[in-house]
Amino acid sequence: MASQYYQEMQENFKSNNKSREFPAHSAKVHSVAWSCDGRRLASGSFDKTASVFVLEKDRLVKENNYRGHGDSVDQLCWHPTNPDLFVTASGDKTIRIWDVRTTKCIATVSTKGENINICWSPDGQTIAVGNKDDVVTFIDAKTHRSRAEEQFKFEVNEISWNNDNDMFFLTNGSGCINILSYPELKPIQSINAHPSNCICIKFDPTGKYFATGSADALVSLWDVEELVCVRCFSRLDWPVRTLSFSHDGKMLASASEDHFIDIAEVETGERGQTNQGGQTETNNIFTYFLHLNV
Repeated sequence: MASQYYQEMQENFKSNNKSREFPAHSAKVHSVAWSCDGRRLASGSFDKTASVFVLEKDRLVKENNYRGHGDSVDQLCWHPTNPDLFVTASGDKTIRIWDVRTTKCIATVSTKGENINICWSPDGQTIAVGNKDDVVTFIDAKTHRSRAEEQFKFEVNEISWNNDNDMFFLTNGSGCINILSYPELKPIQSINAHPSNCICIKFDPTGKYFATGSADALVSLWDVEELVCVRCFSRLDWPVRTLSFSHDGKMLASASEDHFIDIAEVETGERGQTNQGGQTETNNIFTYFLHLNV
C-alpha cells in the first residue's frame, strides 16, 4: 500500500512540476550542484569555466562566470555549510576555490594529474580530489596544502565521505565500493555492489542510506550502519551516471543516457515521477522545479 507521503508527492508532481532549460555555457556541461542553502546552482563545463545561477522563484538567473582553468571543469561541489564557497576540479591539474561574494578565485592548488572528481568533507575542513591516474589527494581547506595522498590499484570512479566524517567511500571499475577509515585511510571493507562498473555514489541528508549507480543500469540503496543493500531501482536502461536525494532524504533521483530522470520514493521504491530530460548533449542547464505544498 502506498504511503501518504508518496500519494501526496504524486499529486504534487502531477499538478505543480515544470522543467526548463537555461543557457549556461559554450560547450558541454559536465557538472551541476546546489549550494547548501539551495539558493544557487553552479555548473562546470568543457569550455573551461564555471557558472553560478541564483534561483528566483521558478527561474534561474545567471549571477557570474568564473574563469581561470586551463582545461575543462569536470566536477565541482559546494562547501557543506558555507553557501558562498565552491570548488572546481579541472583537467589542468589544479583545483580552484571560489567565493561568490567576490567572484574571485581565493585559492589554486596544483595536483599531480588531470582531476575528474571532487568532494568536500562534511566538517568543511578537507577537500578530496581524484585524478585520471586513480590518485586521491586530501587537501586542507584552510591552508590549501596536501594532507595525504593515496594511489589506488583499481579504477576510482567517484568518492565521498559518509555524513559522520569517519569513513571515506570510493566506487570502482570492478563494481565494488571500497570503504576506508578516516582520517587514518585504512581499508575497512570492500563490498561487491554491482556486477559491472560502479559509477556514482550519493549519501542521503539524514545519514541513514547511501545510493550507488552502475553500468548495469541499476541503482542500489544501502543501509549505512549495516552496509547491506536494502533496495534496487531498475527503471533505467543505460549506465547510471548521477544520483541526487531530496533535501529530506525521502526521494531519490537518478539519471543516465536515458532521456528521462527517474524519481523514486526511497522507503518503498515506488516511482514518484519520470521526468523527460533533453534528447541530446547540451550546453544548457536542465532544471526541474517542484513546488511543494505538503
